Amino acid sequence: MRSDHALAAATGGAGALLVAAGGPLGRPGLVCAYAGLTLLVLGWWWYGRCGPAPARHRWATLGLWSAPLVLAPPLFSRDVYSYLAQGLMADSGIDVYRFGPERLGGPVAAQVPALWQDTPSPYGPVWLLISRTVTAVTGTHLGAGVTGMRLVAAGGVALIALAVPVLARAGGVDGARAWWLVVLNPLVLIHLVSGAHNDALMAGLLAVGLAAAVRRRPILGAVVVSLAALVKAPAAAGLAAVALIWTTNAATKEVTDGKPVSRTAAMAAAGAVGAAVTVVVGELTGFGYAWITALGTPVSPGNWSLTGVLERMTGQHGWRWAGVLIVVVVAIAAYRMKPVAALGVLLLAVVVFGPALRPWYLLWALLPLAVSRPGAHRWLVPASAALTLVVLPDGYAADQDELRLATLGVVLGIATLALAVTRAPERRPAL
Repeated sequence: MRSDHALAAATGGAGALLVAAGGPLGRPGLVCAYAGLTLLVLGWWWYGRCGPAPARHRWATLGLWSAPLVLAPPLFSRDVYSYLAQGLMADSGIDVYRFGPERLGGPVAAQVPALWQDTPSPYGPVWLLISRTVTAVTGTHLGAGVTGMRLVAAGGVALIALAVPVLARAGGVDGARAWWLVVLNPLVLIHLVSGAHNDALMAGLLAVGLAAAVRRRPILGAVVVSLAALVKAPAAAGLAAVALIWTTNAATKEVTDGKPVSRTAAMAAAGAVGAAVTVVVGELTGFGYAWITALGTPVSPGNWSLTGVLERMTGQHGWRWAGVLIVVVVAIAAYRMKPVAALGVLLLAVVVFGPALRPWYLLWALLPLAVSRPGAHRWLVPASAALTLVVLPDGYAADQDELRLATLGVVLGIATLALAVTRAPERRPAL
């Protein structure tokens, strides 16, 4: 292990500590929090510039950067409280696909932002089952509930971390670099670890399903990807990738049974597995299929998606359908790409042209692109760094005063690292 890695890890660790210290303080802590975010981003960038690090050091760095964020209250989003409220609602017999947390009332529902108080859940039955299981143990205790959800998110990140080397090897990408780009990414840390978003479990199951497919277990892969889609719907696109991987393996005579499989047959089989898993899970959990009708919930009137902005600027409501058309065109064009790369391009199109946009949605496309396209880091790194700074620690939009404080924090973070490097000139080449 090079000492440069240790210094980069220490820089990111200091940044995570500052985020955890300043984030919960709201406006008074913004300078501290944004100085921390800047050091976390710069530490991550520096770590990648140092070259491949041993696996155990990468895992230790992940723990170092994650620990302060795990111990702090939820930052950058309050969605975790929606998950807890929905779990309590399901446990109380309230239909979460018809009613919002307002119907539940109580201390947990009070933590849900007003925007989502009367909106139904857009999440599938697998996620609702997990939410109900967590709240069955923690009840209305906020701290215990958040801890339970963070454990689930940590499990999702662990699945991603375990699957990345398998997928990178299959995609001809350096595994250590892909691991750095995906797992140590500041967006993963602040939104999946700190924010405990269910995107962690969705992405983790999707990654494991794809890894099973490339390891010549396409049916198992389709089952796991279907479970990911029953957490959040965008993962359903992974079924097409599993089918294409299946076809590719068959063409090179690497499938388990050695039998050739056409694209049509593989697509049909993957779709059939997805339908079967949906039916079985819907019946076993008792949640049925009402979640499909609630998939529009994330689309708020002030959503900053590209199509949403164009609709507000022009007063025309057809932009959303134009976005759907673009996604379809991208899907057709990506059909002839390598399966995992095609999935990444498709999910990126869904993020950019879809009706809802959140900074952490980039993570849907991050993993498949990072493990299949060696040059993707050239734009994934700056995009991740920029999006890390977009959302305030309280999860709300910034006013002018908050923007000034955040900018001051960024400047202080850069100045702090610059001063440290000035005092240690032998580290300049690595930076």
